[in-house]
Amino acid sequence: MITQTERLIIRPFTEQDCDALFLMNSNPAMLKFIPTPAFVSPEQAVELFHQVIKADYQLHGFGRWAVEHKADKRVIGFCGPKFIPEFNEVELGYRYFPEYWGQGIGVEAALAAVAEFSRFGIEQFIALILEGNIGSERVAQRVGMHWREQNQFMGHKVNIYGRLLSP
Repeated sequence: MITQTERLIIRPFTEQDCDALFLMNSNPAMLKFIPTPAFVSPEQAVELFHQVIKADYQLHGFGRWAVEHKADKRVIGFCGPKFIPEFNEVELGYRYFPEYWGQGIGVEAALAAVAEFSRFGIEQFIALILEGNIGSERVAQRVGMHWREQNQFMGHKVNIYGRLLSP
């Protein structure tokens, strides 16, 4: 486990989470502001786990973390750091199933995750938010991030928010 809150457990993904990863990456509502095609087979989630998530854990010591809802005992999304080579920076990313939107879970998980960043040597981080994703911008602002610039990422306009952690 990385950390927990009253409602959430934030932990590394395991291979047992591949069903949740498939649902997160095939749900049209969750992908509205994600610049990648929807998954069409569960095998894509297994590949994502091994080739990206687990590889990030091994290479950087961190990566996207599963967010488990204590009451529901299920993975409801992810929150956590990921090194973005195109910017040479660590991004705080987050995504949740729509039935959990509007409950403060995004902010709760992000604050808990950011509180652990220094353990992983992360001193500053960004959020890459596709233009129009007001909900994600609000989460970034609520965790102390400030708008830095507009740029391009994966062929899309993104608003970049940033934050430097205090020593």
